[in-house]
Amino acid sequence: MHHLILLRHAHAEPPAAGQDDAQRPLSAIGHSEAVAAGNWLREHGLLPTRVLCSPAVRATETLAALGALACSDMRTEPAIYGANPGTLAALADNHRDAERLLIVGHNPGLEQLAALLHSGQTGDYRGMPPAAVAVLEFPAGATIEPGAARLSHFWWP
Repeated sequence: MHHLILLRHAHAEPPAAGQDDAQRPLSAIGHSEAVAAGNWLREHGLLPTRVLCSPAVRATETLAALGALACSDMRTEPAIYGANPGTLAALADNHRDAERLLIVGHNPGLEQLAALLHSGQTGDYRGMPPAAVAVLEFPAGATIEPGAARLSHFWWP
């Protein structure tokens, strides 16, 4: 893997009484944010060769709203929902064969993973707003480990 692209789901509706958190859909603002994120990825030539997406409705709707990504390898990955940075790093490591891996998921796991892979520490992060994109670049053949990546892009709507 040369690029690991982390995308936090866009803004979701607040939970309704008794609603399972995983079932919360995107808000109208969130849908617009996700469309903007897809446009940004295309404009920067960062189209994924593989996508792993949380099964939460707000994550799958974010992925759908990105628009055409020209990626035929899209997978739902239950381990992303509620994952800590260690779990996400192991997941990324299991998919190192993908040239550009996109993970669509949740905070605090994604922002902590970005910090861990870039700086080597999970506590040294500033946050990842809804629909934010963090692009981490790895040298050819590098393993997924703390401090191994360079944060090449960080964008939010």
